[in-house]
Amino acid sequence: MDQIQLYPLGEAALVLAAGEAAQLRLQAVHSAALQREDVVAAILGVGNLTVRFDPLQTNSDQLAFDLKRLFLSSEQTRPCTSRVHELPVRYGGRYGPDLALVAAHAKLSISEVAQRHSSIIYDVLCLGFLPGFPYLAGLPVDLACPRRASPRLQVPAGSVGIGGRQTGIYPCASPGGWQIIGHCDVSLFDEKQSPPSLMQAGDRIRFIAVSVES
Repeated sequence: MDQIQLYPLGEAALVLAAGEAAQLRLQAVHSAALQREDVVAAILGVGNLTVRFDPLQTNSDQLAFDLKRLFLSSEQTRPCTSRVHELPVRYGGRYGPDLALVAAHAKLSISEVAQRHSSIIYDVLCLGFLPGFPYLAGLPVDLACPRRASPRLQVPAGSVGIGGRQTGIYPCASPGGWQIIGHCDVSLFDEKQSPPSLMQAGDRIRFIAVSVES
């Protein structure tokens, strides 16, 4: 039996928690939940799914039963609509002011960090924090690095960062505490497009190193 938790979040929402290892199954439940008329919203997180429902159409017990059934019947497979995005990155220099710090933390050279970071195909776990911000799984363990003790007041759009065991890309200028190692010129979010986010949960990303500066 899969180890999952279902618990209420207020009077009209449920959280399904199953852990990051079950992310693809959670993505399948997320897609199915959005098709239900009694679901107001479904928000995918890392290892969890929050579902808001209409209490005039269903109740928490019935929805919990349905969500558990959906989860247990879902397969840990990537959705057929998933895509692989190849994104050019300029590593280091003014584009990646924290690359040297990450290299020192990992006991690697700057070029080795760029090579390691761009050698992986990452999974998009979910979008969050900012519209279109992809939380990516697959960062090599030796590149994991704590977030900055003092967040920057302004991180440029397109900045590629490392925060703990995850890597991600800032879709717009924002305050942020991740270690910035590079920059990608690709637009990740456009409210005029449908869907507005370039990436969706279940997609994959490969970073292409176009330059590396110390």
